[in-house]
Amino acid sequence: MKIVVIGAGLMGRAIAFDLSNFSNFEEIAVVDKGRDALKSAESFLKNKEITFDILDVGKTEDIKKYFQKYDVAISAIPYYYNYELTKIAIETKTHFLDLGGNNDVVEKQRNLFDDAKQSGVTIIPDCGLSPGMTSVIVRDAVDYLDSVEYVKIRVGGLPITPVPPFNYQIVFSPTGLINEYVEDALILDNGKIISKKSMTELETIEFPYPFGKLEAFLTSGGSSTLPYTFRNKIDYLDDKTVRYPGHCQMFKPLIDLGLTSEKPIKINDKTIIPREVFIDLLLKTIPTTGKDVALIKVLCKGTKDGKNINLEYSVIDYYDDKNNLTAMMRTTGFPVSINAQLIESGLIKDYGVFGNEEIIPTSEFFEELKKRNIVIKKKIG
Repeated sequence: MKIVVIGAGLMGRAIAFDLSNFSNFEEIAVVDKGRDALKSAESFLKNKEITFDILDVGKTEDIKKYFQKYDVAISAIPYYYNYELTKIAIETKTHFLDLGGNNDVVEKQRNLFDDAKQSGVTIIPDCGLSPGMTSVIVRDAVDYLDSVEYVKIRVGGLPITPVPPFNYQIVFSPTGLINEYVEDALILDNGKIISKKSMTELETIEFPYPFGKLEAFLTSGGSSTLPYTFRNKIDYLDDKTVRYPGHCQMFKPLIDLGLTSEKPIKINDKTIIPREVFIDLLLKTIPTTGKDVALIKVLCKGTKDGKNINLEYSVIDYYDDKNNLTAMMRTTGFPVSINAQLIESGLIKDYGVFGNEEIIPTSEFFEELKKRNIVIKKKIG
């Protein structure tokens, strides 16, 4: 089988790195519309047997021709391209996976289930860290417990050395970050799927030294399809983003001021889009490089064999100095690469559009992560 990765940014490079080191794909390609991005990716992935090519995802016919040459495609570009790419993948009979990040886009993709099944392709949106890895963890918890009272997903990508004012490092697309902060979060509460404002319900969560007490708040996208899949299995489920203390208090007022709005405004006869200006300022003022850490906790409570059980899944993953991979590149890019490899190996055979928790075999997925030194610790109490 042949595979193409769309996007030569940090996540696209991480995916290609993993594919080149672990997969059995006979051909791996990385495409992007930017020559500079491709050159940078090619330099990063030197000595790997990977093809690099120019491709503009805005040109539908070019995408169709390209997809027809490959068995699997992975999207590592902003979420708003993924619905159209999904439709093209179904038409060209190409298995398709993406990093997702937007509930509305995923819902539209899931509406294409019958088309995907008829075409004989597997479509899996939201295959990164959260959603993605955490979705498979939740499946493992549901399979282990007889009944589930709650599942609380807590995930954050943080700089090892926080820099004021936000104590944050841009480790993936700022477009995706803003979307997480401004779109509503989906909560499962006693069979009801509820929308709540992001950057609310602030809480304190503790991680081992040297991190200590951090903050967590609701954000959009992380729960993905979980509330729908487990509507009759889990009483309560939510997903919160972990940050250094004070981040929410500093960032949220900027959103409230309208700096993330996509509605054009006029200033001195010039039309600007606040979000575009805000993203530009973020990229100029917030670090985009440096060593980072990915912190993951999935807290569950339920019953097994008539006894009350507390489950805690945890992962702490650090920057890879040897390969110059950030923790977020590893924990976001590697899961989607593993999913593609599970399709290639035949362990995933079903056709249609699926949430990770519906189709990814948990034990095989966890074992593959372990091979990459991403260890999910499961504590039963």
